[in-house]
Amino acid sequence: MRRVVVTGMGIVSPLGVGIEPVWKRLLNGESGITAIQSFDTTELNAKIGGQVPAGPVASGGLDLAEWIPHKELKKMDRFIHLGLVAASMAVEDSGWLPQTEDEKYASGVMIGSGIGGLQTIYEGALLVGEGKARRLSPFFIPAALINLISGQVSIKYGLKGPNHSAVTACATGVHAVGDAARLISLGDADVMVAGGAEAAVNPLGIAGFCASRALSTGFNDRPSEASRPWDRDRDGFVMGEGAGVLVLEEYEHARARGAKIYAEVVGYGMSGDAHHITAPADHHEGAFRAMKAALRSAGLTPADVQYVNAHGTSTPMGDDLELEAVENMFGDSARGLAMSSTKSATGHLLGAAGAVEAIFSILAIRDGVVPPTLNLTNPSRESVIDRVALSAQQRRVDVALSNSFGFGGTNASILFKKVA
Repeated sequence: MRRVVVTGMGIVSPLGVGIEPVWKRLLNGESGITAIQSFDTTELNAKIGGQVPAGPVASGGLDLAEWIPHKELKKMDRFIHLGLVAASMAVEDSGWLPQTEDEKYASGVMIGSGIGGLQTIYEGALLVGEGKARRLSPFFIPAALINLISGQVSIKYGLKGPNHSAVTACATGVHAVGDAARLISLGDADVMVAGGAEAAVNPLGIAGFCASRALSTGFNDRPSEASRPWDRDRDGFVMGEGAGVLVLEEYEHARARGAKIYAEVVGYGMSGDAHHITAPADHHEGAFRAMKAALRSAGLTPADVQYVNAHGTSTPMGDDLELEAVENMFGDSARGLAMSSTKSATGHLLGAAGAVEAIFSILAIRDGVVPPTLNLTNPSRESVIDRVALSAQQRRVDVALSNSFGFGGTNASILFKKVA
């Protein structure tokens, strides 16, 4: 099996745009969760979200005109906009722009989304419901389709290798990165642009999750305090939007061209709960099996891992069950483990979450610092695991594990390791 490394990264998140500005804000303990201003929330119980800040990229904001030609913008849903921006940053960061046909054939894309073009679907349904079907854009379908994000990236950069998308709810980002790494390790590609994008902070997205009683509603007047993983006062997750994209590359290919290497993808595990459409299984045994599979594929033990980026969504049931699963997985090694949930700062980016959190895990390895869990002032359950409450911590991190779990009982874990 061929080794796979990360040579480029790009991020669009509620904390801003660009790896360094976002990472700085995260380590400073800042929150990207605010009151929703982009649409009327009067009829909605949840009125807050993690929204990508507008503004020039030089200040860490998002101005789509800096990235995508105006005539192309209206052909895409917002989730594609966000993913294309993150992919552009990642490709630029990697320095890989294939020139020959053989190089293009060996370069592919796997960027997924949990829901896809929800705003496009929402607006289209309104038109049809009002008897205005003939006013639908001819780009309605390609704007909404999840795989079109991979399609747009492949077209922009001429990537003619595997062109694929993962769609596994909130596990999408990890599945996309892990599956792309496997394509490289098996020889189906030398380079893959992989990750996830989501843009569900809109009337239909918020209303849908409100109906399932999944969102926080008790902190509408204090948005930055709403996402509080493992805290006794948590009452649901906060919806976020954004994208995370990584450039994965075969190790010798990266070395031959003198590429910057952030970390190596050394382990990847998946499992299914076969239990319930939204609730995790007892003791979160599916999460346990996903982590175990990731460690097994890496040839590592729990003692080799210093940091876990938890799924940690701030839901009353899920947080403590994940904590239990990690405790069971790590055993005696749990005492030396740091685990945090960066969703406390970004909200839950659904299909983009796993890719964004993979980036945070890699940056923890690069800089020897683990990001904090905000708002963890009154833990609902004690643990020997250090959950990095409130403030970032300087720690040596050689191996980091990132977890993502999704509706339908789908679980994914991925391991990154420092390259000596």
